[in-house]
Amino acid sequence: MNDKRLSYGRRPFALNGRARSTLCTLLLPCALVGCEADLNLAGVAKEAAQASHRTDFYQAMASTPQATLLAGNSGVMLVSRDQGQSWSRQVIADGRSLIDLDACADGSFIALSFDNHLWHSSDLGLTWSEFVLPTEEQMLTAACAPNGSWWVAGGLTTLLGSHDQGANWTENSLGEDAMLTNLQFIDDEHAVATGEFGLLFASQDGGAHWQLAGTLPDEFYPYASYFRSPEEGWVGGLNGFIYHTTDAGQSWQRQSTPSSAPIFGFLASDNGLFAVGDHSSVLQLAGEQWQTLPTPDAPVYLRAITADTAQRLIVAGGRGLLLTLDTAPSAMPAVATTTD
Repeated sequence: MNDKRLSYGRRPFALNGRARSTLCTLLLPCALVGCEADLNLAGVAKEAAQASHRTDFYQAMASTPQATLLAGNSGVMLVSRDQGQSWSRQVIADGRSLIDLDACADGSFIALSFDNHLWHSSDLGLTWSEFVLPTEEQMLTAACAPNGSWWVAGGLTTLLGSHDQGANWTENSLGEDAMLTNLQFIDDEHAVATGEFGLLFASQDGGAHWQLAGTLPDEFYPYASYFRSPEEGWVGGLNGFIYHTTDAGQSWQRQSTPSSAPIFGFLASDNGLFAVGDHSSVLQLAGEQWQTLPTPDAPVYLRAITADTAQRLIVAGGRGLLLTLDTAPSAMPAVATTTD
């Protein structure tokens, strides 16, 4: 396929009733913009106030040693070059929501917008090239592979891969009437994709071929997933449920969680494994149980998470909420920034 970075037309999406219902559930934080209460948090930083607005609803965050990027609705992209201490703001896709973001091995970034466009920046988020994805299926997740290839996945268990930075794409449908919601390349050879009805797919050849690797109990819908290795992983979703596998998805054990708030993201750092979710919840795994970290009592979701070089967590979500959390044993309460 030819490079289509200059094509800005929007295409219709062929979603059936069940797909529309699933998509609404997945993107519920975006849909509830008008339903969340305004925040009234102390500690508003002047620098953050210039970049983050209460109308921002963040969906994904990714980082390299040189930059941290935060993506949200209305095409907003925030960039920090000092581990989240200050941010600059730009709009890369005016009026179109950015729903996923990943950092690549070469230091560049890719972002996925809801209108099935992929965005690429090779200068730490300063400028972006736009690519139209060659599919009628709704794409929901994007990932960079260690070999530099770009991948997106979504409706009808469809995966698209490009090995030439968006000039050409190969399409692979895994044959299920389900949406893939999470995609992760664990290493050069191993990748996993989780999706609707508790489906888990795995690749052992860098994404060239995929196989159904397992299913989650009761067709559990995974909002978020993280695999430490091809064998060990976690998935989270509605009701605060988190499931753990140590045999590549053949069996799953539900782990104890302190709340029923849906889980929207995971992060592994040197200080442990963390999860974020609704009601500004941040959890940390301790043994086989999850514990709550102190955060402001805010009626908004957290969905985006990364760690800075000091292994502090940076998390973000609805109503422009940005939190920095010290995860050391003697951690102080979270520092919140939210603005207008």
